[in-house]
Amino acid sequence: MTINVYEQYFSAHHVFNGVERRAALVMLTCESGGGQVRYACAVTFFPHRDEEDYAVSYDDYLEKELYAASGRRSKKREAALMERFREEIDSLAADAGARVLWDEPLRPARIG
Repeated sequence: MTINVYEQYFSAHHVFNGVERRAALVMLTCESGGGQVRYACAVTFFPHRDEEDYAVSYDDYLEKELYAASGRRSKKREAALMERFREEIDSLAADAGARVLWDEPLRPARIG
């Protein structure tokens, strides 16, 4: 089972496949099952051509595994991962020549 522990939309800058991307969806995901748990941070950049355009295109998707081990979901672990979440996303984005504008949220955060 995979859930988004946290997700939020932000303004962003990136050009990928010749398309300017002006927004990003950032996520902390948790996959669990069979006594195993895996956490990853991910970001996907999409065009956001106008205020109504939230059509996320997953062709510009970056992900990094943050934790994988035996066990199950933990609120304490999730809080610790969230402390370094922005830093991890910034690193992924920078490696791709992209940038998430954290001070320009497009929607409120959803926490699951």
